[in-house]
Amino acid sequence: MERVTLMPPTALSDGWIDPKYLPEGEDKYYIRNKQVREPQGGWRHLRSEEIERLVKNNNTASSWDTVWVTDEFNPSMIKDNKFYGTVRIGHVCNGALQFHDLRLPVGITNSSIHSCDIGDNCAIHDVHYLSHYIIGANSMLFNIQEMSATDHAKFGNGIVKDGEPEDVRVRIEIMNESGARAVIPFDGMIPADAYLWGKYVDDTALQERLLHITQNSVDHHRGYYGEIGERCVIKNSSIIKDVKIGTDCYIKGASKLKNITINSSDREPSQIGENVILVNGIVGYGCRIFYSCTAVKFILGNNSNFKYGARLINSIMGDNSTISCCEVLNNLIFPGHEQHHNNSFLIASVIMGQSNMAAGATIGSNHNSRTNDGELVAGRGFWPGLCSSVKHSSRFASFTLLSKGHFPAEMNITLPFALVNNNVSADRLEVMPAYWWLYNMYALARNTWKYRTRDRRITKVQNIEFDTFAPDTMQEVIEARRLLELWTAKAYLKTTDKSQIHGSNEAKLIETGRRLLNGNREIIERLTILGEGMENSRRPVHIIKAYDAYHAYGDMLIHYAVSNILENRAKPGTDSNPWKDLMNPTDAGNAHRQKWINLGGQLVMEADIDALRRDICNGTLGTWNAIHNRYNELWKRYPTDKLNHSLHALRTALGTDTINAEQLLQALTHEERIQRNIGEQVYLTRKKDHNNPFRSSTSRNEEETIAIYGTAEENKFITLMQEETSAKIGEITKLKEELQELL
Repeated sequence: MERVTLMPPTALSDGWIDPKYLPEGEDKYYIRNKQVREPQGGWRHLRSEEIERLVKNNNTASSWDTVWVTDEFNPSMIKDNKFYGTVRIGHVCNGALQFHDLRLPVGITNSSIHSCDIGDNCAIHDVHYLSHYIIGANSMLFNIQEMSATDHAKFGNGIVKDGEPEDVRVRIEIMNESGARAVIPFDGMIPADAYLWGKYVDDTALQERLLHITQNSVDHHRGYYGEIGERCVIKNSSIIKDVKIGTDCYIKGASKLKNITINSSDREPSQIGENVILVNGIVGYGCRIFYSCTAVKFILGNNSNFKYGARLINSIMGDNSTISCCEVLNNLIFPGHEQHHNNSFLIASVIMGQSNMAAGATIGSNHNSRTNDGELVAGRGFWPGLCSSVKHSSRFASFTLLSKGHFPAEMNITLPFALVNNNVSADRLEVMPAYWWLYNMYALARNTWKYRTRDRRITKVQNIEFDTFAPDTMQEVIEARRLLELWTAKAYLKTTDKSQIHGSNEAKLIETGRRLLNGNREIIERLTILGEGMENSRRPVHIIKAYDAYHAYGDMLIHYAVSNILENRAKPGTDSNPWKDLMNPTDAGNAHRQKWINLGGQLVMEADIDALRRDICNGTLGTWNAIHNRYNELWKRYPTDKLNHSLHALRTALGTDTINAEQLLQALTHEERIQRNIGEQVYLTRKKDHNNPFRSSTSRNEEETIAIYGTAEENKFITLMQEETSAKIGEITKLKEELQELL
């Protein structure tokens, strides 16, 4: 424990870096001088009349010889200050700065300045301790208790400086409370980096290389000053220590900011509000952090919100996300996450984006475990319902909706777009596959549009797939159809000849199930179809509406494939007649054979992940910039890989290895029906809300109800969907006409 010690007065200006950490021939300011650009005309000493004016204005200095200014210096604007060490002050004019309702004169008053560089025309007033900072031009600092930087400042990066022990390195313990998947943060880290690092913990060579790359990504020498960018406004704040802040940042009433980087720019300014505590982390561009939030060991992605008393600890949150009023511990959260309620709790999970935590949701209670090492993985679109409680360890396919309730055991929900219900009275778990497609098309169709609209990032490092129907979800759909075929066959044979269940191989059972599901609906509806391996309990898991779900999944695959054909056809330089490739697919990159990985929001084939890992380990990719460039190369290739995968999905839906012209025509005809159904169901599912008599029960009349909720016909998204449906049907008609020529 450190103690208060009595030092000579020279320590106020002469201390800081231990000389043993300075390179030979360098002084304690050598890094500072690299950080600061010398002004046009250079620095100069104070003139005697300027010193006289400064003294009359009740300013003191450990030595006036170490106070430097520029030619445009007005000493009358400098009052009641104490200067220690080398202080350099840029232009000081007889003017004022204004931000919102705050107006301050240019100059420095009632402050204690220790070895700082102050940019042109700043307003610094009532800063009681300002030490080792570089302040950008036209910045406003008002009523700050302490703003200082240490010689070993790392600004949130998980590195160690010269002479520091390894145990001071900051690690973010994501995905698991035990710390076994901990990653080391750095400015610019995105969910893809964190997932690569935290997921492949068994790859020891990869772990060693990523540590080496991260340590070398930031200079290990001591002596970096804290930085405040140009046009920043910081007021009424308590402690700001070892913080690096970009331009145009606005901070008001912060309690404690320590060892962090706040990225901010004129086009993407970040804001931090009252009573906020941020320690050991990175804040992305365009973030808004307000109202008594606390974050410790964290990364906040670009264009994200963090507010209303939320707690974020040992967690990484992706771009375009909002967390408020809740507790989030040991998580890796991909872009597009929403969590707004004070009684929501999320712990030790990988949430793969476009997700929503309802009020009262408790994700990660460990009541069925003797240790705190459980995990949860949820695909895109995860939505636990009101007051739902889920155990570790569990896994959920994409777009899983959990109904309200306590789920007593671990789950492995492999059917995407499903509604999962804990039926307490019947003592069984119920899973309705393809629920979103069957019963809430409005929400499903709006999903892609919503997240694209909310993506207001200008700095886009993390590549994000917003489309609901993409290789990750459709890969799950293909597997879900196989499981439904298998489970349906077993259910049917239990009613006819149980011996065939064990006497038939899996391929034969799947063939039987496919025949049944493409046959008479009534036969399927009489069966009790049970899911396997979906809950860690002895009670049954009932599959609800298997027949409808199976055909809904088939429609999804056709819709996915035809949508990609239309999208690629519209691109400049694309062959105007894609039929040759469709009927004789090359499947470049073996997209249909590959497992697809959600890499922080970007979808990548597993073989490409393996190649990426090899290239990191062998030194081909030696920096994080190089790794990010590889992500970008894969992203450029992604549309082709996605098209190839969608063609495989189409062949799967049609039950064929190759496609002829007649089958393509059949698929286009199906897509016409699907598009009309989407347009109709989007309207009807929204109309259902407007027709609810209880919604209008609080209104005096229909006019009041309309004034509050509007009408389905006026809904902007419904109008947009109707226009898109009409346009796509027109495109499909043209394609069918072209295809007819081949028949």
